[in-house]
Amino acid sequence: MSRPPAYVILGRGRWAQRMNLVLRGEGRTVAILTDTRRPPAESHEGYRLRLSQGIRASGAQVAWLCVPPGDHLAAMLEAVIDAGVHAVIEPPLRLSVDQTNEWAGRFSSNAKVVGVHYEYCLLDQLNQWTSEYRGGEGYRFAGVLRHSRRDQLGLPAMEVLGTHLLSIREFAASNAAMGQIDCGYELADVRRVWLELGQRKLGEIDFTHSREPLIQRYVARLEEALAGAEFAFGLQFAGRVAESLDRAKHDVVIKRH
Repeated sequence: MSRPPAYVILGRGRWAQRMNLVLRGEGRTVAILTDTRRPPAESHEGYRLRLSQGIRASGAQVAWLCVPPGDHLAAMLEAVIDAGVHAVIEPPLRLSVDQTNEWAGRFSSNAKVVGVHYEYCLLDQLNQWTSEYRGGEGYRFAGVLRHSRRDQLGLPAMEVLGTHLLSIREFAASNAAMGQIDCGYELADVRRVWLELGQRKLGEIDFTHSREPLIQRYVARLEEALAGAEFAFGLQFAGRVAESLDRAKHDVVIKRH
């Protein structure tokens, strides 16, 4: 059996620490680059070069970007490509469809995998949706994702929490029409998705307190892709989720808190 890849995490927040624990728990070698902010006096080129050198020095084959969205993402992705490694980006991915396609092309031309970490797509019960419910054909998709923590990013809940719900729709029920999407912070924790047919609620999945090893499943899918397997969660998938998010903002009932 080939040796599993080593990882370097870019970031120092709560999620960076979470990913460090999960990856180490899976027996992976992990390095962390915590100095990922660009000081005002540092040029774009200097910032990119510093990150690239740090990634190379880590000896990793995969860079996991555990940072909030922002203008720094482009420099980070450039640094990843310069360092010749694969990448995983944490959602929300605030790139236009054109930008998403451009980055997908750049990674592909360098024979590197780039994924977006939509872990909830790997819930066990979603397998039923693609078989019993024909990927959502003739149904409406609806969901609620409320978080007890306060907003950490200063972004609308629909962009941060809603993107997870819509990634589930894109993965397991892309043929379903859009129903109500309910997102909010500083509320009792709720994570549920379901399909609707008329007034009936079908295939409901409550993953509020799920203990399924979703991150571990994502890592397994990623590493299979590094070995040449198809990968469902690349930037093309993320672009479709972004398009769904844009449509949802205009065409469906969104509950905000």
